[in-house]
Amino acid sequence: MDFAGLPTPDAAVLAGAVLVALALDRLFGEPPVRLHPVVAMGHFLGAVGRWVSRAAGAPARPMVEFWGGALGWCAGAVLVVALAFAAGWAMQDLQPLWQALLLGALLKPMLSWRMLRDEVRAVEAALAESLAAGRQRVGWLVSRDVTSLSETQVREAAVSTLAENLNDSVVAPLFWFAVAGLPGAALYRFANTADAMWGYRGERGGRDWTWAGKWAARVDDALSWLPARLTALLIALPAMGRGWSAVAANAGLTPSPNGGWPMGALAVGLGIRLAKPDVYELNGQGRAPLATDTARALRRCGQVVAVLALLAGGVLALSLGGQP
Repeated sequence: MDFAGLPTPDAAVLAGAVLVALALDRLFGEPPVRLHPVVAMGHFLGAVGRWVSRAAGAPARPMVEFWGGALGWCAGAVLVVALAFAAGWAMQDLQPLWQALLLGALLKPMLSWRMLRDEVRAVEAALAESLAAGRQRVGWLVSRDVTSLSETQVREAAVSTLAENLNDSVVAPLFWFAVAGLPGAALYRFANTADAMWGYRGERGGRDWTWAGKWAARVDDALSWLPARLTALLIALPAMGRGWSAVAANAGLTPSPNGGWPMGALAVGLGIRLAKPDVYELNGQGRAPLATDTARALRRCGQVVAVLALLAGGVLALSLGGQP
């Protein structure tokens, strides 16, 4: 297949790259900070964000802030996609095995299952020490105020983050990689990072993002729409889809059009309640999550990652088997 004049890898190379990326993630976790492309995206967004947003308390200029945020986002997106295309161009004459290995190495930073899993485990381990330690640790994962959270609320926050980020950090990057190769995965990771840094309704870090972050938030919503529902379906697979109507009903209870799908699927699937004070309550008839439920949630999400690896392995086997 030819995309805008650039030869794109065949299905075997793409599937092999997914397996390489998942293997690298399992074995080594994240690359060093100084080499991590998502960290570089964050530096870019931080610098541009200081220009497009306004200081808290300053007079609002809605259209200036909105279009400044949109143009800043687009400039970063073009740069990220161009670099990803350049990497693909540089690999086009390599043997398929080398393409898969190098493409997988470049794909790895766009996804992050091991770090997500370890951070959620760390919250549960901290809770076993003390509530204060649990609050401090979950504060690494969420942007909400954690100082008054109960033990149950700390655990709910960690498990909710696990479900939502299973989509953001694993399923969605691989979905867009399957659709558009490395440029697709890189664009999604940039959009998701921009939403995490800019997509706030109000003040954060001394800046007001009400208008400057609106474009970033909406693009992330659009790019995450289908992957979030696919993530929910994959979480629900062990129950063969039973309770899907409850998952769909709970998905509409969150402010995000996407986050409620994987969170609702995990809550319904495990029979637990997941709530954010004064914001949402998913599977309200469920029981409060226990320490054992964190382990169950990690196993269920780990099964999703395993299914993705099996799908990639199946595509690779079929592609190789069909070659003369």
